[in-house]
Amino acid sequence: MAGLERVRFMVVDDNTHMIHIVKTILRGFGATQVFEARDAGDAFQRLRNDAIDIVIVDFMMEVLDGVEFVHMVRNSSDSPNRYVPIIMLTAHSERSRVTAARDAGVNEFCAKPVTALELYRKVAAVIDKPRPFIKTASYFGPDRRRRQDAKYQGKERREGWSEDHKPPAKDAAPPADESAAG
Repeated sequence: MAGLERVRFMVVDDNTHMIHIVKTILRGFGATQVFEARDAGDAFQRLRNDAIDIVIVDFMMEVLDGVEFVHMVRNSSDSPNRYVPIIMLTAHSERSRVTAARDAGVNEFCAKPVTALELYRKVAAVIDKPRPFIKTASYFGPDRRRRQDAKYQGKERREGWSEDHKPPAKDAAPPADESAAG
């Protein structure tokens, strides 16, 4: 992934050792601008003062945890950048925590012990395959749906999506005009 020397990262964790590990991994990728914050309040202030491109935040922190921080970034009226990509990093990767992080608006979730390869995949995902942001009455953040499910019939089902009607594959040719057939 070329160009990481221009990406401004912020690592938010109350554990100094973990900040050092993540910063070392990011520098190994070529990142040169890696900032740190030891708690959610400091991180929010850093977002106000610096143009941060990607945030990597720990789940479990004192005062405000990572989920509360993400919710604040995505929903606070004084949030400096509601669209900043956020990667949640945690040793607590139970389904309920992954769901809580997703529902707060994280872009990616990375389990500890973190490996360089896994963190690289998450950084690459937010750069190379950014998901569109969704705004509903109860959620603002990256689209939580990673796949299209034709069987889903909930009230917020994607428009035009049903068992009988499936959107064409991205590389599919448009349907032939039957009226032009001879």
